[in-house]
Amino acid sequence: MSLGFAEKLSYKENVGSVGMSEIFDPPHVLQQKIENLVALIRKSKHLVAFTGAGISTSCGIPDFRGPKGVWTLQHEGKGVPEASLPFHRAIPSITHMALVALEKAGILKFVISQNVDSLHLRSGIPREKIAELHGNSFRELCPSCGEEYLRDFEVETIGMKQTSRHCKCGARLKDTVLDWEDELPLKELNPAVEQCRMADVVLCLGTSLQITPACDLPFQTLRGGGRVIIVNLQQTPKDKKASLVIHGRVDKVIAGVMHDLNLQIPPYVRVDLFQINLTYRQFPRFSDKKYVNWTLRVTSEHGKNAPLQFIKSVEVSFLDRPNLRTAILLKQPFLLKRYPLSD
Repeated sequence: MSLGFAEKLSYKENVGSVGMSEIFDPPHVLQQKIENLVALIRKSKHLVAFTGAGISTSCGIPDFRGPKGVWTLQHEGKGVPEASLPFHRAIPSITHMALVALEKAGILKFVISQNVDSLHLRSGIPREKIAELHGNSFRELCPSCGEEYLRDFEVETIGMKQTSRHCKCGARLKDTVLDWEDELPLKELNPAVEQCRMADVVLCLGTSLQITPACDLPFQTLRGGGRVIIVNLQQTPKDKKASLVIHGRVDKVIAGVMHDLNLQIPPYVRVDLFQINLTYRQFPRFSDKKYVNWTLRVTSEHGKNAPLQFIKSVEVSFLDRPNLRTAILLKQPFLLKRYPLSD
């Protein structure tokens, strides 16, 4: 999850168990458990994935309860850990992309996520097939018409507060990330409950299963005779209710599952869109020449004031006008104004 998100959360004295030892199944045990998981997936008619912070640690995003997790270090008085890269530059992991392949193959029916890092949506999981229980640091919602806006930059607030942007309908947008006291939004909770009740297998990946009420959702499947599988490096309070508990790195487990299922894990390709706007005004200045006033602006598709996360500089050259020098724009907003005389 986002470190910015962790820093913005209200203070909470008791966040549950933190800093528990990591457990690694011996190689031969791990392989046998992977084969057992593959057998369950092959038989499954309605597979649901339930994901936590542990699937994003390989993306450079610290978890919360691991030995170097956000809450573990805070509990030790060490503050928030540093991510290995800016949050908006994190890319989906092997596990994220494997879930995309499983969904496209018709095996995975739904994803329920406690994460706010937007990596599931970036990876390619359709919005209608995911419930983001705790929100999304990159998503804004219109409280008036319900329109959603997925951003390529992290929204500045949490706690479902108003942001600085407006919906197409004119209403002020709100962030979608929950703070401690906020209830799970019914738009996300209801389909999550329904999918868990329909599931015959709920695959819990990288979650300590301690945050309520989210942690109770996977076990709705038990009512209909379904099974819960837990893949996590630490013990969880729910292990005894699971049909299979695998102690191993999620990426390694899922890579083994995909190999045995003979399914390819697709590469991730990120696409960021920006706009180039050129405006000009032409009017007579001298008897035989015209004066041209023009402005070149490079902006995000999310609006002229939105940050361009992957563009560090813009070079503007004039191949057909050698008398005009090349301009290097190093600072956002990328804006160039010129007032040349036409030939």
